[in-house]
Amino acid sequence: MQQKVRFQIEGMTCQACASRIEKVLNKKDFVESAGVNFASEEAQVVFDDSQTSAADIAKIIEKTGYGAKEKTEDALPPPEETAHVSWRLWLLLAINIPFLIGMAGMMIGRHDWMIPPLWQFALASVVQLWLAIPFYKSAWASIKGGLANMDVLVTIGTVSIYLYSVYMLFFSPHAAHGMAHVYFEVGVMVIGFVSLGKFLEHRTKKSSLNSLGLLLKLTPTQVNVQRNGEWKQLPIDQVQIGDLIRANHGERIAADGIIESGSGWADESHLTGESNPEEKKAGGKVLAGALMTEGSVVYRATQLGSQTLLGDMMNALSEAQGSKAPIARVADKAAAVFVPAVVGIALLTFIATWLVKGDWTVALMHAVAVLVIACPCALGLATPAAIMVGMGKAVKHGIWFKDAAAMEEAAHVDAVVLDKTGTLTEGRPQVAAVYCVPDSGFDEDALYRIAAAVEQNAAHPLARAIVSAAQARGLEIPAAQNAQTVVGAGITAEVEGVGLVKAGKLDFAELRLPENLSDDVWRIASIVAVSANGKPIGAFALADALKTDTAEAIGRLKKHGIDVYIMSGDNQGTVEYVAKQLGIAHAFGNMSPRDKAAEVQKLKAAGKTVAMVGDGINDAPALAAANVSFAMKGGADVAEHTASATLMQHSVNQLADALLVSQATLKNIKQNLFFAFFYNILGIPLAALGFLNPVIAGAAMAASSVSVLGNALRLKRVKIE
Repeated sequence: MQQKVRFQIEGMTCQACASRIEKVLNKKDFVESAGVNFASEEAQVVFDDSQTSAADIAKIIEKTGYGAKEKTEDALPPPEETAHVSWRLWLLLAINIPFLIGMAGMMIGRHDWMIPPLWQFALASVVQLWLAIPFYKSAWASIKGGLANMDVLVTIGTVSIYLYSVYMLFFSPHAAHGMAHVYFEVGVMVIGFVSLGKFLEHRTKKSSLNSLGLLLKLTPTQVNVQRNGEWKQLPIDQVQIGDLIRANHGERIAADGIIESGSGWADESHLTGESNPEEKKAGGKVLAGALMTEGSVVYRATQLGSQTLLGDMMNALSEAQGSKAPIARVADKAAAVFVPAVVGIALLTFIATWLVKGDWTVALMHAVAVLVIACPCALGLATPAAIMVGMGKAVKHGIWFKDAAAMEEAAHVDAVVLDKTGTLTEGRPQVAAVYCVPDSGFDEDALYRIAAAVEQNAAHPLARAIVSAAQARGLEIPAAQNAQTVVGAGITAEVEGVGLVKAGKLDFAELRLPENLSDDVWRIASIVAVSANGKPIGAFALADALKTDTAEAIGRLKKHGIDVYIMSGDNQGTVEYVAKQLGIAHAFGNMSPRDKAAEVQKLKAAGKTVAMVGDGINDAPALAAANVSFAMKGGADVAEHTASATLMQHSVNQLADALLVSQATLKNIKQNLFFAFFYNILGIPLAALGFLNPVIAGAAMAASSVSVLGNALRLKRVKIE
């Protein structure tokens, strides 16, 4: 049986490290697929649990030279620690200061600013023989694993320049006359700049890129809990399901729960993307992380930690951010061959420069510059960095993507298929008219009782409306047994004192409405027909108001060149009426689940990239058929399970947000990839020709990764309109 496991990876220094772990894992027969995300430092592995275990896979990763810790959903992710400058980096930067002063002096003609060669040797030896050891360990582990990472390039370059300088200082013919040219500053400053770049990269990945840290802060660490009749301030980890908790104005809700007393307003935008506060009163629900903007409530905890909606969202976001988008394969393939190719270019640069210049010192400097300027980190970060920020932005808008592939696919959508009830409309239809078949033996109250008896076994909004209407009339609803749903048609049940009753579409109940019905509502409303023992007895016309923001959302989609289609099980007249109100050109009614899926397939065959939105069981086939699909939170479980993403609000506006966030993320990825490729295409030739010395190359290499991360962070400020 296949099982999916996630690991937090420690010790990766560049994309080549991630590629090496992937290569090792994917060679195993029991591994179906393995992907490693360098930006999130996470591995996701699908394997056959009859042949191995998660612990064994962790050991395989550890043998490649990296740490691996399994991530589970049993508890919320631990809070991210702020990245601090280590003592090793502080010492390294301190040693760099005299060399920086010396180089600044050389630029203005003051060669006396450089410290004496023996002092240079002493400081460089501290760096090269001690502080640079992490680079050597990483490089050796990488070579043993069959792939070369960035640290291999840094190690070859800095060790070469160090050994050259040692030779020139102590063993060359010029050494005795004090004429030896040494370049200890090159190795020291390259190690310094690269280390500083790694630190900045690590800090950005751990804090700015990842939205999980911000979500964790939404859960209070201390809460007011009632124990033995007294209110006590307790740590959140001591709260238990069933405890009574008090949240006052300005405090955050600690758990999902039911309000026992009190009232107020709560901001739940962290989950729904809706900025307007929700009114809270006794009997209502509260969600972990919500902020009480007004009032005070006492609620009983029903879900804690990872079991809350906030915890579920955090786990979903963590898994989605750790996944890999298909476009990342471009960078992965390049990074896999990048380092060996750069070593080859550096060797050719050394030979060619020596032959042309006749000076092996110059040749060595050019070769080292090539080694140092070339860094696969920017390539490796280009896609996952943007995905992490994009996923976080989507969550802020109340959109949960299942994985990076879904977000990438959503960016290409040019056709949207919408269900009507609950998607375009409020999903709270009301009975607008009733028709009783003459001489059927059933009056209006009897029709309500019989229909409600059957429909109380269904979850569709039309069914709930009929049941509510019957209850509002104060009618006694008879018992019904053996209820069976006929997908896309209606529902049947044995009703006490009546017999077999069918409720659903007109043809399902074998009813034909008279053409002379005077009320226009019958031409535009949703119809539920009812039959008893094979004979039609009546029908209900149910009207459902459009959501207030639906017209605006359709306008946004059309503005961005996205075609909109309505596909509904309701009658064609109703669907066309709604489409006309919204300015939608493509309207399909009387569609079964199979019809919807077939129509989606036709759109795909015509070259469209299709997004489907729905919230019911009958939408599941079409959701599965679409390129990318969106389910409404709180709808049918099968719809949420099938969909590529979940919308926390029942709003088409949120769908537009999802598509536009995806487009902005894909655009950012392409910018990052262009920058990463352009940087190396430009930098390597300049270094080979001597226009960049190794020190500048080291600084530029560190800056490239930070620049890619900075561009990804711009996504946080992109306006979605």
